[in-house]
Amino acid sequence: RVVSEILESNGSSSQASICSGTMALMAAGVPIKAPVAGIAMGLITGEKKKYTILTDIQGLEDHFGDMDFKVAGTRNGITALQMDIKIEGITEAILREALTQAKKGRLQILDHMEKTIPAVRPEVSPYAPKVICFKIDPDKIRDVIGSGGKVITDIINQCNNVKIDIEQDGRVTIMHTEREWIEKAAEIVRNIVRVAEVGKIYEGKVVRIEKFGAFVELWPGCEGLLHISKIAPEKIAKVEDVLAIGDEIAVKVIGIDDKGRVDLSRKDLLKPATENSNNGDNKVNNRDNNRRPKGDFRRHNHPKKEE
Repeated sequence: RVVSEILESNGSSSQASICSGTMALMAAGVPIKAPVAGIAMGLITGEKKKYTILTDIQGLEDHFGDMDFKVAGTRNGITALQMDIKIEGITEAILREALTQAKKGRLQILDHMEKTIPAVRPEVSPYAPKVICFKIDPDKIRDVIGSGGKVITDIINQCNNVKIDIEQDGRVTIMHTEREWIEKAAEIVRNIVRVAEVGKIYEGKVVRIEKFGAFVELWPGCEGLLHISKIAPEKIAKVEDVLAIGDEIAVKVIGIDDKGRVDLSRKDLLKPATENSNNGDNKVNNRDNNRRPKGDFRRHNHPKKEE
């Protein structure tokens, strides 16, 4: 949105706003397709069907004249028209002549504008607001807003006072002068409304360990339970024999209950380890076998070839 403040006028303030608005957008680095200029045309009629068409009318000419015809456009064509008349109507000849004069005046104005700023600046001004828009499930809007607006207020505070608008149909608009804060706020909102999918594999982080299993964070705000029986193909005595807090592991969502609690499995992604009976040196320690480095679970627990 461009805001034009008119401090004084002896002509068409709306057409001046078109010209200045175009130049402001170009100066701010907004990638418009082409510069737009506007001009107001007037008409004075007399006896015996005599008339004169005026270009770029001033206040008195507008007041005493018979027509205020505003024409805006680029070098290639007209983008907007508005006409106010004080007589019963105008002829086709008057309309054609007015449009021809308006085009000549519009092109002259564009020449002057392009002398001042010949092209859109290559980078968006650091002071220009940036915006991103996306949609969320309307049923999740209350989760983003929170009780008494607590959640959305917290997002705004975390992200340097970004502006967040949420429509009833789920459209989310986030604005700020710095894209960094927009993207951070968008990520938080998307994580709030994101839903785990049964059967999908996620890279998560172990955030808590209990006797019965480990809690794995799939993304900020979403945790699932990895039961001790689902950690490895082999039976393990303690969770700590395989996992430690901070470990990043691949897990599969195997279920979500009515309360939204997520059940995970790691062993579904691992093949059972086998021992080579002809070589006792190939036995693998249970902890080392199940623990894997950050990243690809396929690097561990491949079955050994039988001789």
